[in-house]
Amino acid sequence: MRIIAGEMRGRKLKTVEGRQTRPTSDKVKGAIFNILGDKVLEARVLDLFSGTGNLALEAISRGSQDAVLVEMSREAYQVIRKNIEQMGVNHKVKLRLLDAFKYINTYPDEVFDLIFLDPPYRGGLVLKAISMLREHDCLATDGVIIAETAKDEEIDGDIYPFEIRKTGEYGDTKVWYLQRVDV
Repeated sequence: MRIIAGEMRGRKLKTVEGRQTRPTSDKVKGAIFNILGDKVLEARVLDLFSGTGNLALEAISRGSQDAVLVEMSREAYQVIRKNIEQMGVNHKVKLRLLDAFKYINTYPDEVFDLIFLDPPYRGGLVLKAISMLREHDCLATDGVIIAETAKDEEIDGDIYPFEIRKTGEYGDTKVWYLQRVDV
């Protein structure tokens, strides 16, 4: 796994051993950032269920202003910390060893332009996270939530004031792009 574009292009990222953490593949990551385009520039990024830090570090490499990475696994947290140090972006990144939902409740006034949700598949965690982000108004007016699920999963439930603007399928992964209805 590596950074695929921007200032840190080609630099390798450490991964968590075993099957507990499923990093976003370079193919899926490339598709996500191609769709986001210039929205990445100067963005404030939240990477919940951060895993290896792959998505937030890619955003920083491509010109995002700063990022908050949230991970509750100690092992994954240590890998992310090493990746941040190896990339030399400590000044642009805050890393929290915390449950994603606890983070949202603890920092309800934080507002982000890009919010990445890549929890373990098939646990209903994406919809729960979207509901909490909606409740605390964490998404900037023209911001985007990028959620990854298994290909056969649906985001079904009340997500207003967000709406699904686009989806893409890549192997066993489905990527969802949500924005505010009024944008």
